Amino acid sequence: MPLEAPAPQISVQRAMRTFVAKPQEAVAQRKWWVVDAQNQPLGRVASRVASLLRGKHKVVYTPHVDTGDFVIVVNATSIKVTGKKAGEKMYYRHSGYPGGIRQRSYEDLLEQKPDAPLTLAIRGMLPKNVLGRQMIKKLKVYPSAQHPHAAQQPQALSWK
Repeated sequence: MPLEAPAPQISVQRAMRTFVAKPQEAVAQRKWWVVDAQNQPLGRVASRVASLLRGKHKVVYTPHVDTGDFVIVVNATSIKVTGKKAGEKMYYRHSGYPGGIRQRSYEDLLEQKPDAPLTLAIRGMLPKNVLGRQMIKKLKVYPSAQHPHAAQQPQALSWK
């Protein structure tokens, strides 16, 4: 009598599908966060806030959809930079004409526009397209601890 081969094991696998968030769903799930930037390094605050604005902390993160939350940053004037950056860090802009480059130091920019250094750092960490311009509109930066967004019931972000 010939030996019979064992019956093959049939594995049933479900097709794995990638979740893609729809813009309408993302708007419904937005939260408000308050970040206290007092005595925090500029780059660390900027990277954390940029991640919140993009929505990378959420399970439903989708790169081509704005799934991020609103972020309120308070105490922007008391943010810290390390080393000699306060005097040596320069911000450049160009008018588009030959010889039209303009520069400002971190200290000067902080004096005239207290929210500008943090806003520029965060903007540099967002996508450089329509989606990035949409995300930066959800950022609210205030030089002191007061902000007018109490009605949105923002949650305080804890630093780990």
